[in-house]
Amino acid sequence: MVLVSRAVNEPNVRQIVCELFNEKTPSTFDTSLILSTMAQIFQNQKHTIITILLFTLVIQAQYSHQFSKKLSPKSLGLKKQKLTHLHFYYHDIRTTSPPHVVQVAEAATTNTSKTGFGGVSVLDGPLTVGPELTSKIVGRAQGMTASADLNDFGFLFIINYIFTDSKYNGSTLSVLGRNQVLFPVREMPIVGGSGVFRFARGYVLTNTRFFNVSSGDGAFEYNVYVLHY
Repeated sequence: MVLVSRAVNEPNVRQIVCELFNEKTPSTFDTSLILSTMAQIFQNQKHTIITILLFTLVIQAQYSHQFSKKLSPKSLGLKKQKLTHLHFYYHDIRTTSPPHVVQVAEAATTNTSKTGFGGVSVLDGPLTVGPELTSKIVGRAQGMTASADLNDFGFLFIINYIFTDSKYNGSTLSVLGRNQVLFPVREMPIVGGSGVFRFARGYVLTNTRFFNVSSGDGAFEYNVYVLHY
């Protein structure tokens, strides 16, 4: 009640209380009378007041723990969506130490399959500005591939492109799709990203720059088209 007494004595509150209790001026009403009246009201209506209070707390708790709610893009600092084109080369070198690609699993029939069906590999290779391995490195490709076609050379690609250059440093793009390696140009979807590529969507086009059949070494050109904020 001490806090209520202090509140009642605030000028603005006094004016409101005067109007509620039909007092003409804030200076003429009795604070003790007001407090006594409020206490009596609380005593008579305490069950109702407690019920309302509990109901309010339940509603607030449900709101604070809700599963989902709509947000404005501006609340996350998202501005106008833009389209970015990236161009780089991925180097798939198996003869280096350590190799950029390592097979980690295979099926019982992988070695007799004409497409190597069931073979699974993980990779971690450099991304460069030019087709030469000595060119400036702008990131790395990390992920896994799996031979997923019994009849054609079609690979499941699950790859993260981790960029290390300029404003893209630390940002990533994730690609999940089918890579038919014998096609002149292959297209795969971008399914997400991080950093400057949050909410990313788009596609990549890749082609083989060179491939050594005996060693398995290769370089692949990538054109990336990505929508992001």
